[in-house]
Amino acid sequence: MENRTPRITDPKALRALAHPLRWQLLEIVDRAGTATATQCARETGESVANCSYHLNLLAKYHYVEQAEGAHGREKPWRAVNASISVEAEGMDADGALAARAATGAFLDYELNQIRERHQTLHLEPAEWRTAVGVDNAHEFLTAEEVEELRAEVRVLLDRFRDRKTNPDLRPADARSVTMFFSTTVAPQPD
Repeated sequence: MENRTPRITDPKALRALAHPLRWQLLEIVDRAGTATATQCARETGESVANCSYHLNLLAKYHYVEQAEGAHGREKPWRAVNASISVEAEGMDADGALAARAATGAFLDYELNQIRERHQTLHLEPAEWRTAVGVDNAHEFLTAEEVEELRAEVRVLLDRFRDRKTNPDLRPADARSVTMFFSTTVAPQPD
């Protein structure tokens, strides 16, 4: 898996991301290292055929690729990149529309996942109930300061990136943790 973050600019490739299930499949494959359509179906509650269809579509646009270790009809998939960047900046109208659709599907998926996981948080051991949560802050920053802050957060998270591809580096009590970090800016007052 490449460690760079490609900026997706092809409208067709962006439209391939305009489906929450595809974001979920990307997360499953990325988290597991490799996953088959059967494994994805088990986790998503979708049919194997539906997961296979969406994985093949993601492969068409180079988000996933077949991994080694196929057994019969079961094809394992792996993520091509560690992360994906979807931005409408500098794109024509068709590309910008596709980027907004992909971003909307991503937000739908992530926010739904956050909501579902918080509703079942009471089922987790005490140490996990206190470790996870939702935080927010409203600060006055310049655009440059926001970019700097985002870069610092990525550096912090990169400290743990090798654990994804090398399970031997994971502490015994480590679990897959999603960090959803969003920055937005309030509209300019009139």
